[in-house]
Amino acid sequence: MGNGTSTIIVIPAFNESGSLPDVLQHLRRVVPEFAVVVVDDGSSDNTYDLALAAGVHALKLPFNLGIGGALRAGFRFAAEQGFQRAVQFDADGQHDVHEIAKLLAELDRGADLVIGSRFAGTGEYEVGRTRSVGMGLLRVAVRLLSGRRFSDTSSGFRAISARMLQQFADEYPVEYMDSTETLISACRMGYDVREVPVTMHERSAGEPSNRNFRLLYNYARLLVVLATTARSQSPALPPVTPPPTVDLTTPAGVVNVAEVNS
Repeated sequence: MGNGTSTIIVIPAFNESGSLPDVLQHLRRVVPEFAVVVVDDGSSDNTYDLALAAGVHALKLPFNLGIGGALRAGFRFAAEQGFQRAVQFDADGQHDVHEIAKLLAELDRGADLVIGSRFAGTGEYEVGRTRSVGMGLLRVAVRLLSGRRFSDTSSGFRAISARMLQQFADEYPVEYMDSTETLISACRMGYDVREVPVTMHERSAGEPSNRNFRLLYNYARLLVVLATTARSQSPALPPVTPPPTVDLTTPAGVVNVAEVNS
């Protein structure tokens, strides 16, 4: 997988105390060479304390910003600490630790953003009717706006290169359905985006953050956003600058929301 000290696993978490300890334990057992940062997105349970107890980096947002805001905070932390690549990983037990190697292997081959697809031929991941319809619409929208076909446009299991990481640290969208927006943006900006089949599991604890009507609203909102930004000019790719030394002893702390949104 390459140099472990250059890789960090970014885990956004909202009220995931039921599943987070097992997820962190599996990561420690399978990829102990990788750093981990848990971003507590304003949880009302002890998610943050569990992350600290596990000995990983932990950031605490003072209130719930949503997954996009939590990820921006995590990516910014990773970039500022000098990590060369990141893996976005869920706190609910759906992502398989052993599949991380597949995503990182594509980064080693030159990719900037690697999507772990639930629907590319590995396993039989099932979704409800509402989510399935929404996903189908998003696949069409992504194909039209990016010129690329992807089987899983909303996967939250992704590997990110150094220059993609810097881009995400600066401009990651804070709204729900962030993964689809960033997928299209990355394609249109000229980044090397690839998809690999992965096996995913059912959530091990807790409840999904969006259901039915709210989910449909978010799909509709995203389609409007994508349509209105389709003609925006694509900026040039940022250069990869030499990183500072990685400090694996950086203390946990409370994140300033103004900094996350800046």
